[in-house]
Order: sequence, then structure tokens, then C-alpha cells
Amino acid sequence: MGSQGFNNRNNGQHLGITEPISLGGPTDYDVIKTRELEKFLADVGLYERQEEAVSREEVLGRLDQIVKIWVKTISRAKGLNEQLVQEANAKIFTFGSYRLGVHGPGADIDTLCVGPRHATREEDFFGELHRMLLEMPEVTELHPVPDAHVPVMRFKFNGVSIDLLYAKLSLWVIPEDLDISQDSILQNADEQTVRSLNGCRVTDQILRLVPNIQNFRTTLRCMRFWAKRRGVYSNVTGFLGGINWALLVARICQLYPNALPNMLVSRFFRVYTQWRWPNPVMLCAIEEGSLGLQVWDPRRYPKDRFHLMPIITPAYPSMNSSYNVSSSTLRIMTVEFQRGSEICEAMEASKADWNTLFEPYPFFEAYKNYLQIDITAANADDLRKWKGWVESRLRQLTLKIERYTFNMLQCHPHPGDFSDKSRPLHCCYFMGLQRKQGVPVNEGEQFDIRLTVEEFKHSVGMYTLWKPGMEIHVCHVKRRSIPNFVFPGGVRPSRTRVVGDGKRVSELKVSSHAEVEKSCEDKAFLEGADDGRKRKREEDNAGPNLGGVKCLAAVTSSQGGFHEGSPPISNVNSSSIKGGNFDTSVLGETRTDKVESDIKGGLEGLKIPAELPSQNGGAIDVKCSLAIEHIFANGGSSSSKEAEKLAIEKLMSGPYDAHQAFPEELEELEDDFEYTDQVKDIGRSTKGSPMETSMVKEAVAVSITTNNFTGPCSSSHPHGGLEELEPAELVAPFSNGVHSTSIAQRKPLLRLNLTSFGKATGKST
Repeated sequence: MGSQGFNNRNNGQHLGITEPISLGGPTDYDVIKTRELEKFLADVGLYERQEEAVSREEVLGRLDQIVKIWVKTISRAKGLNEQLVQEANAKIFTFGSYRLGVHGPGADIDTLCVGPRHATREEDFFGELHRMLLEMPEVTELHPVPDAHVPVMRFKFNGVSIDLLYAKLSLWVIPEDLDISQDSILQNADEQTVRSLNGCRVTDQILRLVPNIQNFRTTLRCMRFWAKRRGVYSNVTGFLGGINWALLVARICQLYPNALPNMLVSRFFRVYTQWRWPNPVMLCAIEEGSLGLQVWDPRRYPKDRFHLMPIITPAYPSMNSSYNVSSSTLRIMTVEFQRGSEICEAMEASKADWNTLFEPYPFFEAYKNYLQIDITAANADDLRKWKGWVESRLRQLTLKIERYTFNMLQCHPHPGDFSDKSRPLHCCYFMGLQRKQGVPVNEGEQFDIRLTVEEFKHSVGMYTLWKPGMEIHVCHVKRRSIPNFVFPGGVRPSRTRVVGDGKRVSELKVSSHAEVEKSCEDKAFLEGADDGRKRKREEDNAGPNLGGVKCLAAVTSSQGGFHEGSPPISNVNSSSIKGGNFDTSVLGETRTDKVESDIKGGLEGLKIPAELPSQNGGAIDVKCSLAIEHIFANGGSSSSKEAEKLAIEKLMSGPYDAHQAFPEELEELEDDFEYTDQVKDIGRSTKGSPMETSMVKEAVAVSITTNNFTGPCSSSHPHGGLEELEPAELVAPFSNGVHSTSIAQRKPLLRLNLTSFGKATGKST
């Protein structure tokens, strides 16, 4: 268990652009807790069975044989002589979670086919190879996406899901011992090939840059599982995907090279709770390279300045792997990092266990108001395509809502979709809504986001592969009217109960830790309402059902940020919660305000050096060096926490300090590329179709709709799901706000009636 430290593997040279924070080795406690963690991960089914592992190997071997037959077939068809035909070769590489060794049962295998210069992507890969696969009985659900940002062919081979990319190299013959980690492999490669090769090159580079691969893998399995349970694992909705989590974990492994997974998990939360985004996370120096390919550099490329949470890939050309992250999703993840850090501290005090850390986030208890986006299609194939397209646009809905309400209405997208078994060919998405915390409530003013939703539906309507039956409906739904099919087993869980003078006691218990369950003061959960405001229904007065250690629910309530009156991040500890209520002595700046202050301070004090950080960059000053020596001397003990905190702080003082522009200036600079190339001019894509007429009619209908309007979702929510939002919940505190120039042609709507955008774009009657 972590028998080899980084010194053995790297001849005493540290990995990463800075010195490690601690060289401390594992304690007996770390060994015990790591064994517990490994058993926990096995018990929840994160490891595949041996039979499945053998089946995957067989599928990969068969796929390699198929591409070798394919390349010889096209070589002969192109008139190459028999010697060249016999020498013709193609090779399969793996990347992603499978290559990293952290995949679970039933996971996709990310694969790359590398072919010679005469094997084209369009005609040969998506043409001849596609036809070959189509004729094989063991291949099912074949779905080519040639126009994606990274062109891919998706299918199942003997039940194993495969994502197959293609890279055409400038070689006539592909050798069996090809090393794609060499930069020379990119010579004369087109953009699609560079992007396709990037996955394999990044994965291999990560494995080279971590001090102990086994400890890295166990920690990454843990963090991937945690992220999925807490609802922050999804690149397409603006959270982080597999490669992002791998890079974040790899950096922690560099900073604590001799630590076991137990300590690495704890330090993951500790470091990233203190991380001052948008300082980038980098495993190695960014190399300019000799091929002239663009690398991430906010000094030279304006788009790079808008990235809020840069996580830079280590292989040339270095890119930001997390450009999808928005201010709302960054805020949510920051709060989750803090929660994880608090629980890890409670575990050290034997007041929590791994079950507490992995407690699922109760998304449908966290908000009073939600958007529900329903989509339907005529058949399964159409639904799969329609679903992928709509998913690629959901992030834009979040950006638009927050932008056009001046960040006063905050969104929390759920990363998954849900299906109503009683409605075939249907799925839906949800997004939590809440007022920005700490903003005074102005009576009578409400948000009106109908025009914003219309813009979203308009962008969805630009899908050129639209077919009859592809429909989308958007409506507002109250928490109490969330449909039952979103809950496990279709059963709505028990709600919180209200006792005494507005005090709340959660009925969700953390197993085996009744001694640390706390009741929480009501105002820590109220979504901005005045203390004296009465609620009509008891369940609307109930807040997020987030039972957990040290009243952590109060810290993560609504996950959109801290409420006014919540303790500041750095001060939330076991002594700051007394008798279930927050100690007023720790009240201060809310975490939401701090995060947004950090983000919006981007242009102030903009200081970027002329040189990119070198391998020895990010120098740590004498004060920090002494702190690190203190950590080494104490083996990372609790007595060195302050010194460790100082060392982490110094990681933030590197050459990329506050580089990005104000997020308000962001106007969809980075799009979801997988479907971008399918988008054409809206006039051409909908002209003459049912979409065109319906969109025009509904644009008028929305602008004149009254409060008693009932949209298509009303039949699904007979208990009042389309009610108007209460003014105290989502009031827009607009004064003399001015829209940005990108939307100056229209006036902002200040009056909220979320019930009136339930009508569908496109195909509703």
C-alpha cells in the first residue's frame, strides 16, 4: 500500500512546478483509514469483476484486428502495391478512465485508432470502417458523429461501450511500437487529429507525472465517486469531467508524494478549498513547442482570460480542460470542497466516516423553485440525438439566466437526466433556482426570464437534424410538485419536520453518527426572506434536507452559496457550532461573496510576467520554505497545519495571479463543440418547417401571457407546480441596472412570472 515513494521513482527529483508541500509518510491511522476506504470503494461496486476485465481485453484485441483489416482493405482499394498493402497498419490506443485504471463496471472505453496518411477520416474511417462495423452482428448502437469538435464513432461491441476516435498521421506505415507521446507525432497533423491524439497523450503524461500510480488511482476512484454523489461530475453542464478530476488529483499527489489515499483525499479538499481561482492547476510547465500550435496563455489569447477554473493539460499543446465551468458551477463546487474538508476533519476526530463524505446531495430538497426541461422524440434513435443536442445547450441556459438577471438569480443545473416510465421516449432535466443570498428583498419586484428562456429555445431550435416529434418544453415547478419519478424507486423521501420556534430537525440521518447530528437554525436555510414573512405551507418553510456532520447542511444549503449570516469558510469548525446553532462570533463574509469577489477581481492588479512558468517556476519564498521544512520535520502532523496552510497560500502567488476578465463580459465565448458544426443559420434550418411557424406564434404568446397561464407541464404536476414564485424568494433587486452592450437592443424585464414560459418551442400545438 503505497510502498514506493516519489524519491524511488524519480531519483530524488520532485514532480510538478513547485516543491511538495509535505514529504511526510503514512501514519498508522493513514494505513487503517486507507484500508477502510479501499473496502468502501469495493463494497459500492467501483471495481469490475475479473470476467468483465477479460471481456474488455478481448473486445480491444478484436477491435485492433478489425482496424488492421480495414487499413489493408482501403490500401488495396487505393491502388497501393501488394508490398505496401501487407505493410499497411493501424493501431488501437486507449485513454481516459480505462487507461488510467480507474474505470468501473459497464464504463465506456475511450479508444483511438491511429492510421497512415492515405487513410482519410471522412471517406475511409467514417465511410468504409463504419460500413464494416455496421455489418458485424456483435456491433450494436453504432452512432457516428463526424462533425463533432472531436469526431467520434460510438458503438457497443459484444455489449462493451466503445468511443472510437481517429488520428491520421503523416506516416506511410504505422509501426507496432509507435510512441504517440513524442511531439513529433503531431507534425503536419490536422486539427481533428491533434485533438484526437490529445486524450492519449494527456493520459500517458499524467501517469508519468504522479509519484505513485497505485495511490493516485485509489484516490481518483474516490474523488470520481464523491463528485458523482455530490452532483458535480459533468463536463457538459459546467462542472468537471473525468480528465479534470484526474488532473486535480494528480496535482495533490505531487504536493504530497509519500501520502496514502486517506491523506490525499483530505489534502485534496484542504488545498482546493484554499485555492484562489482562476490561478491555474498545472502538473508541469507549459511548453511552447516547435510546431507553432496554440497553447493556453491568457496574456496572448483573450478567450483564455474568461476561464474561471483553469485546469491545464500537461501534454503539448497544453489546453484548459475545464473551459465549461461557469461562475455558478464554480460557486457550487467551492462549497462542496469546503464540505469535504470539514468532514475529513471530523473523520480525524472520529466524528464521521466515509459514508458521511459520500452522502448523496439531496438536490430536490435544496431549493424551492426549479426549472423543468422536458424533451420527447418519435423513436429511440431520434431521442438519443435530440437528447445530446439539448444537453449541449443547457449550459448556455445557465449562463443566460445569470447574465440577464445580473447574477441575482442563481442556477444549479442537475448533471443527470430523468425518465418517466409512463411516458415512452421522454426525458427531462432540472435546474434549481434561488435569489442571490444577502441581497435586500424589494417588495413587488420579480424576475421575468421568459425572454431568456425563449432565447434558449431558439438556440435549441437551430438543430439542423431536427425531425418531427422532437419537442422541448420548459416550465417552472415548485419543490413540493417535483414529479415522483425523479426519486429512487419513484417514492418521494420523507421531508424535514418543523419543531418549536421555527427550528428544523433533519429526518435524513447520517448512519452510525447520531452524536454529531445537529439541528440547524432556521434562518441559515431561509432563501432570503424577511424574518417576519409568513409561509403558507409548512413544507415550503422546510429547507434543504442536508443532515450531516457539524450542521454542514447549513454551510452547503442550496449549494448556490452561503446564506447571509453563515460562517466564513475558514472559521467553520467544531467550535463554531454550538447546540445545533451557529455561534454568532464567527459570522462574517459569506463564501458566495468571497468566491464572487475573487472571480470579479480579475482585472484588478493584473500582473502577468513576460515568461511562462518554467519547470522550476512558481518559486516559494524563504518564509514558505521554512514552513515546508517545518511540515517535513513534523511529518504532516496536526501541529503543522498553520505552516501547511501558509505553504498552500504560496502556491497561489505564482506567475498567473488574477488574469481573467470580468465574467459579465462573457458572451458564450466557449461553446459545446460536439454539436456546434451541426448548427446552421436558423432561417435555413427552420424555414418552412413546423418549427418556424410555432416559434413565431409562441414568441408573441409569451409576451402577453398572464398569471393564470398553464403550459404543457401542468398535466404532469397537478398539485400546483406552475405557481408564481413568491416575491420574497426570487425578487430582482434591480435599481438602475444597465445591460451589457451585447443585449443593449432590448430592455430588461423586471416582472417575474415563471409560470408563463411553460410553452414549448417548435412542435407544441
